Amino acid sequence: MSRENPPQPAFISRAVIQARRFYLPLNPARERKFTVLCGGWERCAPNYEINRRRFPYCVVEFVAGGEGWLELDGKSHPLRRGVAFAYGPENPHRIRTDPSKCLSKYFVDVGGGPCRELLWEAGLPPGACRTVAEPEAVEAAFEQVIAAGQSGGRFAARIAALQTETLLLRMAEVPVAGDARQRSGQTFARCRAHLDAHFLALATAEAAARACHVDPAYLSRLFAMHGCEPPYRYLMRKKMAHAAELLHGGSLLVREVADRLGMDAFQFSKAFKRVHGIAPAKFLARHGGRD
Repeated sequence: MSRENPPQPAFISRAVIQARRFYLPLNPARERKFTVLCGGWERCAPNYEINRRRFPYCVVEFVAGGEGWLELDGKSHPLRRGVAFAYGPENPHRIRTDPSKCLSKYFVDVGGGPCRELLWEAGLPPGACRTVAEPEAVEAAFEQVIAAGQSGGRFAARIAALQTETLLLRMAEVPVAGDARQRSGQTFARCRAHLDAHFLALATAEAAARACHVDPAYLSRLFAMHGCEPPYRYLMRKKMAHAAELLHGGSLLVREVADRLGMDAFQFSKAFKRVHGIAPAKFLARHGGRD
């Protein structure tokens, strides 16, 4: 049985020529899970302009055609086909179309607990703007989100959330256009290889950046653009994978493994459980080790 869509929110621009949208009656402030509020595609009218100091949700937008301009966190970006950008409550933004080449674009408004983590994984944390090299793949993923949101079925909200997660994962995989992407990709590969080889000697993301001879903020941007997690999380995942190998078989105690990683037992146990979902002592017991 289909349910009636809520009325069009006040924040939706009326300065459009065509639009295909959906609205889901969800309040992300009350949701711990990832949720989708609304989304769609719209062809902007010549007078289209959005100018906001704040916005209550996280939003991903993708330019399908036309041209325009984006001001995001005080930085200016030209808008053309293939440009993707994201903003949240803390990101002032202004979006304008070129009246002679009106923008057409997709958007999806999201919220809930894992929202920002998913945006990070997509390489689009709030405030980011990049151009993808395969816009057709992103368009197809957005169309799946719209189809789910417009279905009106009892599971429309859940399906739309799943399709949006798929969209974000797709955006994480499609390459960024331009030579800068290739150069930064080479730098990322060099830094990641250094972390793979020397993770036991690196305690923090700052130490990793120094060892790779890059600025810590730049290392974070590299991992946001080319990886699927922040550099410190990548570093800890490598450490905890090594710790699991050491614990397997029971030749070492938990505190001995923690010492080898240069961590105190409490810090080690907390990090191990965060990565593997189980305390190291229980992992040791399950694999026949001592406790």
